[in-house]
Amino acid sequence: MKFDTPAGPNPIDRMKVVGRAHDRIDGPLKVSGQAAYAFERREPANPAYGWIVGAAVAKGTIRWIDTDEARAAPGVLAVVTARDAGPLGKGDRNTVRLLGGPRIDHYHQAIAVVVAETLEQARAAAALVRVDYDRAAGSFDLDEALKAAPATDDDGKRARADRVGSFETAFAAAPVQLDAEYSTPDHTHAMMEPFASIAQWNGDELELWTSNQMIDWGRSDLARTLNLPKEKIRFHSPYIGGGFGGKLFLRADALMAALGARAVGRAVKIAMPRALMANNSTHRPATRQRIRIGASRDGTITAIAHESGSGDQPGGGPENAIGQTKLLYVGANRLTALRLAVLDLPEGNAMRAPGEAPGMMALEIAMDEMAEKLGMDPVEFRIRNDTQVDPARPERKFSQRQLTRCLTEGADRFGWSNRTARPGQVRDGRWLVGMGVAAAFRNHVSRPSGARVRLDGGIVTVESDMTDIGTGSYTIIAQTAAEMLGVPVEAVVVKLGSSDFPASAGSGGQWGAANATAGVYAACVKLREAVTQRLGLPLDATFANGRVRSGTISQPLSKAGSLVAEDRIEFGELGKTFQLSTFGAHFVEVGVDSYTGATRVRRMLAVCAAGRIINPKSARSQVIGAMTMGVGAALMEELAVDRRFGLFVNHDLASYEVPVHADIPHQEVVFLDEADDKANPMKAKGVGELGLCGVGAAVANAIYNATGIRVRDYPLTLDKYLGQLPQLA
Repeated sequence: MKFDTPAGPNPIDRMKVVGRAHDRIDGPLKVSGQAAYAFERREPANPAYGWIVGAAVAKGTIRWIDTDEARAAPGVLAVVTARDAGPLGKGDRNTVRLLGGPRIDHYHQAIAVVVAETLEQARAAAALVRVDYDRAAGSFDLDEALKAAPATDDDGKRARADRVGSFETAFAAAPVQLDAEYSTPDHTHAMMEPFASIAQWNGDELELWTSNQMIDWGRSDLARTLNLPKEKIRFHSPYIGGGFGGKLFLRADALMAALGARAVGRAVKIAMPRALMANNSTHRPATRQRIRIGASRDGTITAIAHESGSGDQPGGGPENAIGQTKLLYVGANRLTALRLAVLDLPEGNAMRAPGEAPGMMALEIAMDEMAEKLGMDPVEFRIRNDTQVDPARPERKFSQRQLTRCLTEGADRFGWSNRTARPGQVRDGRWLVGMGVAAAFRNHVSRPSGARVRLDGGIVTVESDMTDIGTGSYTIIAQTAAEMLGVPVEAVVVKLGSSDFPASAGSGGQWGAANATAGVYAACVKLREAVTQRLGLPLDATFANGRVRSGTISQPLSKAGSLVAEDRIEFGELGKTFQLSTFGAHFVEVGVDSYTGATRVRRMLAVCAAGRIINPKSARSQVIGAMTMGVGAALMEELAVDRRFGLFVNHDLASYEVPVHADIPHQEVVFLDEADDKANPMKAKGVGELGLCGVGAAVANAIYNATGIRVRDYPLTLDKYLGQLPQLA
C-alpha cells in the first residue's frame, strides 16, 4: 500500500479498540517468567557458554595473544580470536569492527571469546588469556579534540553549517541578546537486559536468538560480517528487556556467539557482563553547545544560532543536537552548525531521542535565559515565537502543530500562575522551591513496514519482524488488527521478532508504533478484500462484532474460512510536502535543600501532541519512563572519561547512577486529541522519545527558579552550586 495522499475516513476511525486503554497482552507472560528473553531460552538443548574477553587498551595493536592456558582450563571447548575466526567483513551500520585484533579501536573491544561447558568455567578461563599490547596514543578529551576539528568540510561528514538570512548582522542589531555555552556528558543506555545471544549452526545455516531492536538490520549486518548470504541466517528477538537505541545495531555478543558455536559445533550462549557493556557498545556522545539568540524588545526572535560539537570514532558522525532548533521557533536569520572531533572512545551512536534529547537540554535553558533578559514569562516567550511553518521554508507547513496548546493547557493544569518569577524566593522550611518549563519536540519518521495477517476460524494471527522493547508493540498491533477485522483483541494472536516474518520498521527513533501498525493496517486491508470476495459481499462491507455486514446481509467472519494476506506500507511525498513532528510541554517543580544542596523533584507534568494515541495506557507508560530518564540526565547520569587511558570508568550500575523509585514523584501525562492524516492511515505518530525531550531543561530551569543559580553543565550535581546557595534567614 502506497501512502501518498492524506488519510480519509477508514475503519480505524471507529475507535472501538484503537485509542482505548488496554493491558499489555504480553504482560502475564513477563510477570510470570514465561516470556523467554534471549539468554533464558531452554532451546536449543545442551548449549555451551561463551565469555567475551575485552581489550585492556583503548588504542594500539596486539603484539601477541596466548590462549594456551585458557584452552587447557577445565571445561573449555574453544577459544576464538581474530586469527581463528577467518576473514570477517563489517556490517553497514557498525562504525568499528565487533572483533578486534591485531588493531584495537577502543577499550573493551572484543578480542576473544572463550567457550566452555558452563558459564563459570568460561569466565574463569577468560581470565587466563594473556595479551601483550603495543599501546598507542589516543584522543580521549572532547574539548581538546574539538579545537582541532574542522569548522567546515567538503562532504559534511565531520562539519556542516546551514544558514538562513544573515545571522551575524541580525544578532548584532538585536537590542536583546543571549550568548551562552552548555555541555552534556556521555551517557550509557543502562537497559535492564544485557546484550545476549544464543547461536546455533545447522550445516552452513545460522540461527540466532538475540536481543536486538531491528531484526532486518541485524540479520543483514551479521550476514555481511560473516560473509554469508542473508538467506542463510535466521534471526529471532521476540522479547527485549529494554534497548533505548543501544540494541539498534549488531553487537559483539551476536557475532561472538556465532563464532563460538561454529568452533564447537553446538549452540553457544553469551550474555555480556554489565561491566563490559558501557565500553563495548555504543553510547550517547557528549556535546559542547553554543546558543545565541537575538530578539526585539517585544520578545520576537530575530536571530538564532545553535552550534554543537561532539566526538566519535573515525567514520562516525556528530550528535545532531541542533536539529530541533531548525524547526522549533521563529527567526528570520538562522545559523545551525555541527562539528565532529575524532575520538578513540567507544562508538557514539543512537540513544533515546538522539539529537533532540541533548539539544533540547541546551536550547530550552537558553529560551528561559532569554525570557528573563526580556522580562517575559518563559511560557509566553515560547508561545510568542511559535510557528505553523518551517522557519527556513515558509511554504512548508507542519502537518499538525499544537505546541501553544500544550504550553497553555500545561500551565493551567500545573498551576504555573502561582510561580514566582524572581528566583530564590519560595521556601518550604529548609527547602528552596522552584518551577521550570520546557517545550518538547521530536520529529516523526516514516519508514516502510510490512506484515502478514492470517484468518483461521475467526482467529486472526499477525506476523511481523517488529520488536517489542518494552513499548507494548504486541498490544497495539493486536488492537489494529482487531479494529480492522471487527474482532475482540482476545481473538488476535501476535507473533513478532523473527526474520521468518515480513520485514517491519522495527523499534527505534520513535517510529515503531505508527509505522508497524500502519503495515498491519495495509495487510488487513488486503485480508478484508479477500474475506468480502469469498463471502460475496462488496468491498465496503462493515467488519464488526465478529461479523461482516452489508445492508441487510450479515455473515460471521469465521465463514470466510482460512485466508492469508501480506502487504507493507510505503510512503510517498507527503513527508516532504509537510513537516511531520510531535510536540509537547514539560513542567517540573523541585525542592533544593538549602543546607545540603540536594535536589528533589516534587512533581512533573507532560502534555503531548503526537497524533492518534493507539493505546493511552502503554503510551503513558512510555512517557513517564522517558520523563524519568530526563530526570536522570538532569541530575545524575554521566559516563566519567579517563582521559589518560581512554575508557568510561563508571561502567556498571553501581557507579553509573540512574533514578530509582525514591527519586521520582507523581508524574502526570496528558495527551491532546489529535489525528494526523498526513502521517499514515493510523493517523498516529510516536511519543516514547517526545516524553524525554526537554525534561532535563525543565528540571534545570526549576532549579534556577528555586535557587537563582544557573548551571549550564549537565548533570546538575550539587557540587556545581552548593557554595552559591542563598542562606536561610
